[in-house]
Amino acid sequence: MANLQDIKRRIKSVKNTAQITKAMELVASSKMKKAQDQALAGRPYAGVINKILAHLSHDEAELDECPLLKVREVNRELFIVISTDKGLCGGLNSNLMRSVMQDSSDNTSYVTIGSKGRSALALAQKDLIADFPVSDPVTFKEISIITKFVIEKFEAGEVDRVSVAFTNFVNTLSQRPIVQTLLPVEDTSITERKDYEGLEEGDDLSEVYNVPEGGYIYEPNSTEVFNLILPHYLKYQLYQMVLEARASEHSARMVAMKNASENAKEMIDELTLQYNKVRQAAITSELLEITTAQLALE
Repeated sequence: MANLQDIKRRIKSVKNTAQITKAMELVASSKMKKAQDQALAGRPYAGVINKILAHLSHDEAELDECPLLKVREVNRELFIVISTDKGLCGGLNSNLMRSVMQDSSDNTSYVTIGSKGRSALALAQKDLIADFPVSDPVTFKEISIITKFVIEKFEAGEVDRVSVAFTNFVNTLSQRPIVQTLLPVEDTSITERKDYEGLEEGDDLSEVYNVPEGGYIYEPNSTEVFNLILPHYLKYQLYQMVLEARASEHSARMVAMKNASENAKEMIDELTLQYNKVRQAAITSELLEITTAQLALE
């Protein structure tokens, strides 16, 4: 059985740990609220971009001429992995990397956002071609640089498909790892996209987006306007994915630290009870020794 000094040291150690986890919980809670607000506030804008592109598609833009829409046989794929820079967020990164490994192949190269993903891929000896550290909160300028990099790779024919692996924010207690194709942009992902819009199968996009009879007139023409807007669409899609990942990270960390604080409190209670039992046993033993000695003297 542990002695009193050992138990006291353990109680002190757990209390110190509990103070740290509680502080981290409060910090994560503050960041979580901001990150969640950013992620949720960005979703309607995605709908606006889709609305504009749907208008252009309804206007029968010559989509086949856009290089970002060209579907090729996938011989070489590029994965953008959006992970965290810090740990202590439960199984968030391990679940994400499991999805990445399942959906990737030997002909896959990787671009990382976040040091945890970079470390995991380096450990697995994967083909890591670039790493982009981003600030928290992330800026659109940082995402624009990354998007330009992958667009150039795709247009040059160095990769045939670009996918993004990130953790989608569902709610504070639930985050889901997702692998989503960024390039080539599929026609249906624009004209039939239902994300953030609340659309149902079979909805008439011309009615949902209030497209007037005869459509709109675009200058100089709808194809050029489409080709101009599409890169911005891709930048914003990646930007929104990073926002979702950040909201997931801070939510997972807050929950993990909250659970750690509660577990520490339970452990302190158990150790305190154990301490009292050992102390009581020691006192009882001393009393018995004194009583026995007194009886022996009599």
